[in-house]
Amino acid sequence: MHPTVAFILAVLGAALALVWILARVRRALAGLRARRRGRRAAQGELEAERLLAAAGFRVRERQVPLVFPIRCDGRELPIELRADILAERGGRRYVVEVKTGEAAPRLDTAGTRRQLLEYLVAYRADGVLLVDADRGAVHEVEFPVGDTI
Repeated sequence: MHPTVAFILAVLGAALALVWILARVRRALAGLRARRRGRRAAQGELEAERLLAAAGFRVRERQVPLVFPIRCDGRELPIELRADILAERGGRRYVVEVKTGEAAPRLDTAGTRRQLLEYLVAYRADGVLLVDADRGAVHEVEFPVGDTI
């Protein structure tokens, strides 16, 4: 084999090995981040229960699954939801979303607003609560559904 061809093949082999190693490292790091997020979310939910109790709420259920059927052009599309907590206070039922991190608990984050509104409708709750576990805050969020703005 010509030395130039051998050199090119060796470089290509080393590059492929490096790409393979980097892909493995990236997957491992993604798994670590996901486990860290999962642990933080679980800690946030425990903190949320403490905050809710301190605010006079009673936790009724945790990690509450629901299949919410919506229709599009007459066809049913089942949407699977999972609320963090269902709580009550003063005879009213609340669906509770627990958030951790910088952006997630902010109401100017479209995803958070949409999630809260979807939960309010799907769980047919009397109200919706957003718990910012990192800052130790429970917020009752009201949407003017049916009201004129």
